[in-house]
Amino acid sequence: MQSIFHLAYHVRDLDESRHFYCTLLGCKEGRSTETWVDIDFFGHQLSLHLGEPFAVTNTGRVGEHWVPMPHLGVILAMPDWQALADRLVEEGLAFVMAPSIRFVGQPGEQATMFFLDPAGNPIEVKGFADLQQVYAV
Repeated sequence: MQSIFHLAYHVRDLDESRHFYCTLLGCKEGRSTETWVDIDFFGHQLSLHLGEPFAVTNTGRVGEHWVPMPHLGVILAMPDWQALADRLVEEGLAFVMAPSIRFVGQPGEQATMFFLDPAGNPIEVKGFADLQQVYAV
């Protein structure tokens, strides 16, 4: 069964969020009102509503790194991940975890990067050379 994931969360400024998600990340804007905007987040529906974002702590341990929890993310094919990573580096985005490869030579080898949206919501973008390896053990 294939499906489209939906997630709604708070941001403080819709125009700033539109710029971040649509201009910087390359997502597309969908429906909106004065208090929310839908974003086509790499094929999934992200609804950004005006309000106070959820609390975040760096309590997720992945290897030697502590990453922000909770966070949302997307998994891309490696060429798409690399193109996005290159664009974000070129734009000077401040990363929580800079683009890197982890689990090298192991099942589930992946590229990853963590960053925050303007409201402080953490995002992880993973890249896989073979999307069939996402759940490899």
